[in-house]
Amino acid sequence: MKALLDTCVIYPTVMREMLLGAARAGFYTPLWSARILEEMRRATLKLGPEGAAQAEAEIAQLTRDWPGAVVTWAPSLESRLWLPDPADTHVLAAAIAGSADVLVTMNAKDFPGGLLAEEGLSRADPDAFLLGFQRADPEAMARVGEAVLARARDLSGEPWEIRALMKKARLPRLGKALAG
Repeated sequence: MKALLDTCVIYPTVMREMLLGAARAGFYTPLWSARILEEMRRATLKLGPEGAAQAEAEIAQLTRDWPGAVVTWAPSLESRLWLPDPADTHVLAAAIAGSADVLVTMNAKDFPGGLLAEEGLSRADPDAFLLGFQRADPEAMARVGEAVLARARDLSGEPWEIRALMKKARLPRLGKALAG
């Protein structure tokens, strides 16, 4: 299965790490576009002076770890598409060009299910998307969660628990499942 990851799900660190951990575990193949990465870069710059270095490092890591994830398309594809927010047509174009099965986004209202279905796509919020993998293989997702939790503890110096970390990352149902 291929999944196009919208900017809103790869910009938050914990959410991105959970999604990419699931991809590394073999649950799906992630896709994005250069424009999605640029939107991520701009969002990270809002963090202040350290944001630029953080953005460059994160994008370099994504590009290194997932060299086949970046999709491109002819301008004619985007010009034939319509969404409630025209600024999001590039996301739909990337999903179509990458032959994605699902578009993972927090932005449900701007990606109507009927319009996506016309293009052979479905939409999933990241919590439901990851929860499906958790239900399919709890041990694999527990390993992903443990790795993300350890990294969050190291980076923040805080004694995070998995349920609280996932809740803060807007993955509450996954957090509950991982906490067991």
